[in-house]
Amino acid sequence: MNHRNIDSTNQLEIVKLFSSVFTDSEGKAAGETIGNLACDLSKVIDTENILCFATYEQDLIIGAVFFTRLYFKENVTIFMLAPIAISTDHQGKGVGQSLINYGLSELRKRSVEVVVTYGDPLFYSKVGFSLLSEKVIQSPLKLSMPEAWLGMSLTDGQIPCLDEKPTCVSEFNNPSLW
Repeated sequence: MNHRNIDSTNQLEIVKLFSSVFTDSEGKAAGETIGNLACDLSKVIDTENILCFATYEQDLIIGAVFFTRLYFKENVTIFMLAPIAISTDHQGKGVGQSLINYGLSELRKRSVEVVVTYGDPLFYSKVGFSLLSEKVIQSPLKLSMPEAWLGMSLTDGQIPCLDEKPTCVSEFNNPSLW
């Protein structure tokens, strides 16, 4: 297993991975929606606002995760983890946890203070995420399942309480994703 930072030159393999994983797990409509999101995000991967990390086995991509910046008026550096896909054949083997930990380590090197995500609390708690009240950090758009809003401090301190609604990268500005 080899983790690495990837860029827009990997777009086709990223889209194929996300489309197939979400089609297998949640059906054709979800595969198309998340595949399109991965396509849009992978077009604009940069080193500041949209990051993507992948896991390879030999030369085959078996997992990928995006981290995108949330923007606040206050001077804080917060990223959101979403989406993540691990090839169906490699799920349940620790690949996702290892990839997330790699990404979190890379974010610490960039002085990111907090990471949030919107997903399964049982899975994300395995890598240190815990439930996050929107009284602490609000989501950019209305959540359909507020109990799935999670956060993690990447510093020695606690997650700061921010009294403002952040904005997200434009690719996530779609209420159906929330």
